[in-house]
Amino acid sequence: MTEYKLVVVGAGGVGKSALTIQLTQNLFVHEYDPTIEDSYRKQVRIDGETCMLDILDTAGQEEYSAMRDQYMRTGEGFLCVFAVNNAKSFEDINQYREQVKRVKDADEVPMVLIGNKVDLSVRTVETAKAEAVAKEYNIPYVETSAKTRQGVEEAFFTLVREIRKFVSPTFISIDFFEIYAGFLVQFSCYF
Repeated sequence: MTEYKLVVVGAGGVGKSALTIQLTQNLFVHEYDPTIEDSYRKQVRIDGETCMLDILDTAGQEEYSAMRDQYMRTGEGFLCVFAVNNAKSFEDINQYREQVKRVKDADEVPMVLIGNKVDLSVRTVETAKAEAVAKEYNIPYVETSAKTRQGVEEAFFTLVREIRKFVSPTFISIDFFEIYAGFLVQFSCYF
């Protein structure tokens, strides 16, 4: 079974833990309890493939920023979460994106931009603005609500699909040698 290491990043209070717990436990957490670092595992089926999601829920608070490099090194894909009712959390997304790119030493890393808390009536970040930023970053954008479960699976599953785009298939080569008409002939099979 394929395992995917997903990392959820974003400012404090945007709903990173709520999204992760909603996916893994089908539960909405009402109270805010700042996370330092939590890990969750969930077996899912995505596009016909059964796989294990290993999800690292990270600290959004600035005092834990030194820990970020370490968990970013181990992640294969990143959910960059902001709250649609918090413009500052949206502005902060670029910092997380740049840090991921620096730590991974790559211009392109599997990422999905997530606009969370769409169930709230007050919005300071419009869909069109978030879509424009996602297009500029060349990454998908998904709107979610951890409370209603809207878009939760789509967010994580989209990230897995992004990771799959970056991972080239592994080929196994088996060579056979036979003597044919007095010559040593090599046959190769690829799987």
